[in-house]
Amino acid sequence: MNIFTIANAYAADQKSAENGVLGLTLMENAGQAIADAIVERWSKRPVAILSGPGNNGGDGFVVARLLKKAGWPVKVYLPVDKSALSGDAATNAKRWRAKVGSFDDAIKDLTLADHPQDLLLVDAIFGAGLSKPLGGSTKVLALWLNHQRSIGHCPVIVCVDVPSGVHGDRGHVLAGLAFKADLTVTFGYPKPGHYLYPGRAHRGELVVADIGFPGDVLADIKVQTFHNTPALWADQFGHLDQQGHKYARGHLVVLGGDKMCGAARLAALAARRMGAGLVSIAVPDDAFSIYASSVHPGTLVPSFKGLKGFRKILSDPRKTTCVIGPGANLCKGTANKVLAALNLDKNCVADADALSIFEDDPKILFAALKKTAGDVVLTPHGGEFGRLFPDLAKKQNKLGKLEITRKAAKRAGCVVIYKGPDTTIAAPDGRAAISSNAPPTLATAGTGDVLAGFVGGLMAQNMPVFQAACAAVWFHGECANQFGLGLIAEDLADMLPAVLKNHAKLC
Repeated sequence: MNIFTIANAYAADQKSAENGVLGLTLMENAGQAIADAIVERWSKRPVAILSGPGNNGGDGFVVARLLKKAGWPVKVYLPVDKSALSGDAATNAKRWRAKVGSFDDAIKDLTLADHPQDLLLVDAIFGAGLSKPLGGSTKVLALWLNHQRSIGHCPVIVCVDVPSGVHGDRGHVLAGLAFKADLTVTFGYPKPGHYLYPGRAHRGELVVADIGFPGDVLADIKVQTFHNTPALWADQFGHLDQQGHKYARGHLVVLGGDKMCGAARLAALAARRMGAGLVSIAVPDDAFSIYASSVHPGTLVPSFKGLKGFRKILSDPRKTTCVIGPGANLCKGTANKVLAALNLDKNCVADADALSIFEDDPKILFAALKKTAGDVVLTPHGGEFGRLFPDLAKKQNKLGKLEITRKAAKRAGCVVIYKGPDTTIAAPDGRAAISSNAPPTLATAGTGDVLAGFVGGLMAQNMPVFQAACAAVWFHGECANQFGLGLIAEDLADMLPAVLKNHAKLC
């Protein structure tokens, strides 16, 4: 699914108006979608609607009118005088014939309620474009509601567009305070802040409503941000040639370390499960016996001596892709092997030590990335991202995870997977995706090595690199979800066949 940035959402409103769709029509449709979502989920109860001074507040007045018409008891509160409203919000405020209280009235009414948990509150205060922290009576309301939630006495909270206090593009909770929703209703497409933490933890259930943006308007808006689901990459996945052979499905080489031997084995098995035709773990001569006695029988174990020997293994044109980093050691030899693979124009997944080894001078890596003809994916977690892109990491609180991943991909000239509970994937051309299916059970040793193998396995089969990265991240999360509690890294690759079977339409 596409994701609308704040700029995309503004463009949709403006272009719709230029195409003859009145803002009042969109506002009415938005309010109807919110009211419908409420009626579908909850029985009639007293409703408090907190309407803000802008178009979100206008949506709130529509919801109030529709719920009251349906027989719900409704009160509306506004932080400013109705005369201060303008445009479509003012029009809908005039259509509300009942009394409008102040936010101070809302504080009084809510805090004096005998059973606040029996109420329903609509947060229609601020939309996705909010850029400053909550203040005044809005802050008081948010603090009180969050306290009530902590003791189990909170009203049902329905938020319009995004919870007030959450930045729509960055997912930041401004100054650490935002409304926490049971349900959020947004319009057209979701926003980045619905999927990026900590905002995602505040949104509750997410409903994306069609409010009548014309199809040609949506098609005309250049969307560069996507929710990472199979729809994003399914048309590029799993197309096996009935007359193909193992080399046609790619020969992947994983660099094996001489001390941390498990990581390379995890990556190799993951690549095989993901469909690579052949997988080799290239190991130093003195580690050969360890690997030869412990890898799965179908994994090849060529050994080498020094950088020249490693280059010789990779020089075979049938070996198109490599994974470097899992268990590789923080040493000059690892850096030289990464640069050798790039110099040989191999497709490459660089993870773990293959990233951290360039901490002192990342420009060496970036220069090699710009010269290589191979496709490359970097897979840093937060610490590794900070070593390669220290200036961007310092700006994460200002720019957000999605934007700094984009900037990192552009700087490096390759795809970057910034791992975490809200993994972001970006390409140098500006495309980016946010994953939302990673369970907390993935926070265990070795899962990153498996992800590197998944990515490499798809790249070896010539899947386009951005789609390969997105697909690998999605399958990684899906395997963990289907396995459940007790997950260790070894389980992910073993779980993949069942996940693939359940998604056979992709294959």
